[in-house]
Amino acid sequence: MAGLIAGAPTPEALTLHGQSKALEISFSDGKTFRIPFELMRVYSPSAEVQGHGPGQEVLQTGKRDVDVVELAQVGNYAVQPTFSDGHNSGIFSWDYLYFLGSEQDQLWTQYNERLLAAGAQRDDPMPVAAAGACGHSH
Repeated sequence: MAGLIAGAPTPEALTLHGQSKALEISFSDGKTFRIPFELMRVYSPSAEVQGHGPGQEVLQTGKRDVDVVELAQVGNYAVQPTFSDGHNSGIFSWDYLYFLGSEQDQLWTQYNERLLAAGAQRDDPMPVAAAGACGHSH
């Protein structure tokens, strides 16, 4: 998980915007970001999305219209959203949300490059994986 950085900015306000599908978050350093739900879903810090190590990431598609249906606080350091597609295993620390907000232009570029490299489209449905399949034997 994106670690807790001592002295990192902390959130002062957090608002879910259902109509525009974005999380608005204001930090103690005066910066405010609007992070699209799609970006949060595509870059979820969960093992389901990130895999079990570098190069194991699972490309997410068909998430343009995803909503956040619930947002649970995790201690004093993170939130855990439940997305409308059922994904709920990502824990977003304050510093990870700050990273998503501050780097979103670069993250969108990387996402589009990954789609292109995979021959996928942003709105393609996710391929259906076999239950329990994560690419290696246990």
